[in-house]
Amino acid sequence: MSAAPPKGKRRTAAAPRHAQPVAACQGVDVRQRAMREDDLEQVLAIEQRAYSFPWTQGNFVDSLRAGYVAELRVDAQDAVLGYFVAMPGVDEVHLLNLTVAPPHQHQGHARAMLEEVIARAQALGAGSLLLEVRLGNVRAQELYARRGFVEIGRRPRYYPAAHSAREDARVMRLALGLTRAPQTP
Repeated sequence: MSAAPPKGKRRTAAAPRHAQPVAACQGVDVRQRAMREDDLEQVLAIEQRAYSFPWTQGNFVDSLRAGYVAELRVDAQDAVLGYFVAMPGVDEVHLLNLTVAPPHQHQGHARAMLEEVIARAQALGAGSLLLEVRLGNVRAQELYARRGFVEIGRRPRYYPAAHSAREDARVMRLALGLTRAPQTP
């Protein structure tokens, strides 16, 4: 799932956490850690393999400099398995990009990163998590629906598509039941 790139500066997220061990997927030791500008070579290589219309380096740099929540899922050798970028807003967090490297798809990494995004949104005190997903990306829609996201609308011609066409986006929302007080940014 890759949403439109960030536009303008927004409220920044809480300070990035150091690398956090997370559950392994199919026997691979993995951890979450903050994305840095020096990670962008690996991130861009994955982005270009995963999407016909990938984010640019500028999209990622802008997100990092704006203080968006941007994390990597890495293996024991610090190779990037996937990543996400989310933009905190007023009472919501907007998931802009969640991507798993093609060789590591269908192993639970997207689900694990989605849970991390949800946890980060709750820690920020967000009441909801929003995202856009291509109508043609059925696997992602199924993942989000299984987690409790519901469609709240459509964005016509939101994504670029082949032959100068455009593809609609399904806008989905997850209501977050806050179980703890929000962290201050």
